[in-house]
Amino acid sequence: MADKTSLKDWIGGQDEAADLFLPERCIALARALDQPDAHLVEEAPLPPLRHWLYFWSPAQRARLGRDGHPALGSFLPDVSQFWGGSQTRRMWAGSRLDFHRPLMLGMPTRRLSTVESVEEKSGRSGRLVFVTVRHDIFDADTPAVTDRHDIVYREELAGAALPEPDTASGDYQWSANFTADPVLLFRYSALTYNGHRIHYDRDYARDVEGYRGLVVHGPLLATLLVDFATSLRPGLGLKRFSFRGRRPVIDSQPFQLRAKNAHDGSLSLWIADADGALAMTAEAAFA
Repeated sequence: MADKTSLKDWIGGQDEAADLFLPERCIALARALDQPDAHLVEEAPLPPLRHWLYFWSPAQRARLGRDGHPALGSFLPDVSQFWGGSQTRRMWAGSRLDFHRPLMLGMPTRRLSTVESVEEKSGRSGRLVFVTVRHDIFDADTPAVTDRHDIVYREELAGAALPEPDTASGDYQWSANFTADPVLLFRYSALTYNGHRIHYDRDYARDVEGYRGLVVHGPLLATLLVDFATSLRPGLGLKRFSFRGRRPVIDSQPFQLRAKNAHDGSLSLWIADADGALAMTAEAAFA
């Protein structure tokens, strides 16, 4: 980090990882979600968004931050160092994915990650930094999935007011109810090697980060939405999927997946939380 004097200096940084898409992790997630799994065998297509179950980054315990995530400052910027040591909260704000060709279970693969952009802004809740990381997932030497991952760093300020939530639209054609209990959160954290304490340490989530309970993983909510979308378009190939988190969903509180047809033939999807607030929005386009 010594050669980086501004947040913009992190743009262009890269990281590479390799893995095998063994079926066991997809099977484990299917069982955690009470989904069928007989089709999850070698040489079958990897279901959408399941690449998030792979490419673990098992940092040493001494290299973990306060929140349980790997400490920043190697590939991703340590924003607090540019803010005079102020504590920051890191969140997965959303992703925009393009599916170019199928990935197959049982096949070796690699991921090339590149920091595409870093933008600093100010809001009512304090300073913010938005980082976009482009993950290219390869089938041999050909990109199969492009996953642009949007990360937001929020300055931790005592008494900072968060924006009032938007009300989730009731104009939908399909819906499905779901509740994520602490066991599901634990299993998803284990399957993704995600050590963030907001998903399993209730005291930390409530007393340090100010949540009402354990936070349901944004990627888990997105996975529920993409599965809902593909169930509404049987036999069609998913070409694009994007989502954005709008409000945390809390464990053991029921929420609803909603969807409707968009004018261009794609699907608009969203999540209404237990209070009827808009928790996540998404779009799915099919071939």
